[in-house]
Parts: sequence; C-alpha cells; structure tokens
Amino acid sequence: MLVPRQMLTRALHIRHIRQSSTSAAALIKDYDETPLTYLEGFPKPDPKHAETIHALPRGLSGKNISAKERKAGRVPSIVFEQEDGQHGGNKRLISVQNNQIKKLVNHLGTSYFLSRLFDLEVRADVGSDDVIEKVRVLPRLLHLHAATDAVLNVTFVRAPSHALLKVDVPLVFIGDDVSPGLKKGSYLNIIKRTAKFICPADIIPPFIEVDLSELDAGQKLGFFGTEEVQIITTIYFLKERQYGFWF
Repeated sequence: MLVPRQMLTRALHIRHIRQSSTSAAALIKDYDETPLTYLEGFPKPDPKHAETIHALPRGLSGKNISAKERKAGRVPSIVFEQEDGQHGGNKRLISVQNNQIKKLVNHLGTSYFLSRLFDLEVRADVGSDDVIEKVRVLPRLLHLHAATDAVLNVTFVRAPSHALLKVDVPLVFIGDDVSPGLKKGSYLNIIKRTAKFICPADIIPPFIEVDLSELDAGQKLGFFGTEEVQIITTIYFLKERQYGFWF
C-alpha cells in the first residue's frame, strides 16, 4: 500500500520490543462481513513466511511455573478472544516453543512479527495427535529480556475473518534515491516506523509504503486531521498526536 505525501498518516509510539497495552487489541464494529481479499497491486503477506505456531496447554501461571517452562525451552504465553478482550475473554494459557518464536522474530523483525497473522495449533501433549484448538491469531505483545533479547512471553489474540483488529503496521520508505532533500545532503528524521490501523483480519497490510520522492529540504510529511482516516475501503488509520517526517 502506497501512502503519498498528502496522505501520510501518523504512527503510534512503540518501543522496538513490544507494542502498547492496547495495540493489536480487537475492535468490534458492525460492518459488512462479505469475504475480503487484497486489492490488486497492493502488498500482501508473503506466503513463504506462513507458519503454524505449535503450542501446549498450560494449566497454571506464576513466576515459578514460567521459569520452569523457559528452562524446558518453552515460552509461557496466552491466547484470548476479541470479545471482551480487555477482560481476558476466553483466555487460554499456553506455552510455545522458544526456538520457533525466536526464529520468527529474528527472521521477520519485531514489528513485522507483531503485525502478521499465524495459525496457532494447541496439542494435548508433546508428540500428541490430539489437537485441542487450531485458530488464526495475531501476536499482540512480545516481551523480551532487556539484556539478552530472550523471549520471555507472548500474547496472542484470536483473529477470525469477522474481526476488526488494531494493528501497528510497519512503514517502508521509498523514493529516497530521488528525493531532492537527500540529494542536497539533508537527512531524514524518522519519528515513527509504524502506523496504527483498524483492519479486517483477512486483509491486514504487511506494510505501508511512504513515498519520499518529492520531499525537499525543510519539508515534512504528516497527517494532522481527524481521529479516524480511511486510507482504503475497510482500513482506517487511528491518529493520536501530531507528528511528521522531515529533513
């Protein structure tokens, strides 16, 4: 998806290791539930990165239980429903494989991991063929160790087709090779690298392209409008504060 200069939108402030407590939370609205597909010519998730996250049920929570899970090579996690999500709706305690999550985060990057859908398969036990739950999910929160970047826990939200989700979508900057400002020796001051959108679960954009090709020295890109801005049909940008990119 390309965001031209006049339509550039504001991104939500996040740290590189985690989203805010409300980021990626499911938002319930009435809308036409006709199956949706990606528009021709717009970016869509690369199928080669599709992967099923394997999990085991976890009966108890707490510091000691979590420490034992991590020692066994698993990451304590939870998955919950969009309805009443702020109160932990239909919450299930699970553990996922540390090696699998670490590989995904290292390969995709944190922002892309937190904005991509995965299939989650919960099996009764290690090596069991008994599948307790298989559901599509969106990673909502990733907690990494401050010193080692080890994955400490992951929170997932279920993402059925009818769900509208708040997602921090990564921004990809293009046109820097022809930007007048950069050619004059200026540098780009990037304040945010993601933008929060409300997206139907079936068509979450993998990234938003920001066109810098006409940006000159002293200019900035930004959107300072209403609280909700519709970028394309069914996808809305959420604005919190004013911001911009500039030279």
